[in-house]
Amino acid sequence: MTDLRTVISERSAELPTLSDPPDADTLLRLLRLLYQTGREDLPLGRLFEGHVDALQIVCRFGTADQRRRLTDVVAGGGALGVWNASLAGEPLRLMDSRLRGGKSFASGAGILSHALVTADCDGDSQLVLLDLERTPPSIDRSFWQVVGMQRSETHVVRWDDASIEDGDLIGEPGVYAREPWFSGGALRFAAVQAGGIAALVDGTRDHLVSTRRAADPHQAGRLAALYGLAEAAAGAVRTAATGWFVDKDARLPLVAAARAAVYDAGGRALSLAQEAVGVQALFVGHPLAATITDLAVYLRQPGPDAQRMMVGAAVAAGDLDPSL
Repeated sequence: MTDLRTVISERSAELPTLSDPPDADTLLRLLRLLYQTGREDLPLGRLFEGHVDALQIVCRFGTADQRRRLTDVVAGGGALGVWNASLAGEPLRLMDSRLRGGKSFASGAGILSHALVTADCDGDSQLVLLDLERTPPSIDRSFWQVVGMQRSETHVVRWDDASIEDGDLIGEPGVYAREPWFSGGALRFAAVQAGGIAALVDGTRDHLVSTRRAADPHQAGRLAALYGLAEAAAGAVRTAATGWFVDKDARLPLVAAARAAVYDAGGRALSLAQEAVGVQALFVGHPLAATITDLAVYLRQPGPDAQRMMVGAAVAAGDLDPSL
């Protein structure tokens, strides 16, 4: 558990900034770091992306003192995450400086040092940055029974009358869903997923070369197709990053287009990798097995149809136009 926290902390030193990237070059540097992390280890990439998300939110909406404390947390080896998914029947509520209820899909539970959560407060959503040593949740590990991304430790967490201090509250109620950052932040996990597609290329190539099957014309064709899919995914992320600072109207449609491109490329790449390697790729000890199952789970982000609808509407309105 602590090993992943250590790696997240060490990788924080490579971040170009803790706050929102101010220009396209800085944004691309961040996305390339996320891409490379996903290419190396998808569960780590998932947790590191959540760490970056939390850092940016606190820097964006927090006070000067909260930003200073955040810098100290990062320098001290802390690892953060964002836990937003509601827990059915047990919503997280903040009343009279006490926190009660839970969150689902809490990635990094038991690993992170701090979690940024959304809590119902007087009919609105309040961001709360929790020091998990001071306000530890109970962790229900029975929830995360999936074929991939096991090491992301994505569990159900609950608090029962935890005491919250005024300095734990980040921003005004309702800021978490403020655009363009809420939807635009999806570009970060798309970069991690695109790295996972590149990892499929790496693993398939290594297997075919080591088994002396890479020269087979059918296998060479599969490698070519895998490369094309990985490039399409990475290219869509690059295009969205570059366009973020060019046209405000195109920002979110470009992110949606990147999500859709990565989703489509990832599904096809998973199929090709398994065709190329065969049943060996599904043996637990095979290097590709974890990449295949991790990516299959991680690609299942909510609302893929809604992303395509947004892209289609932007094309119809003339906000998105293909170019070279």
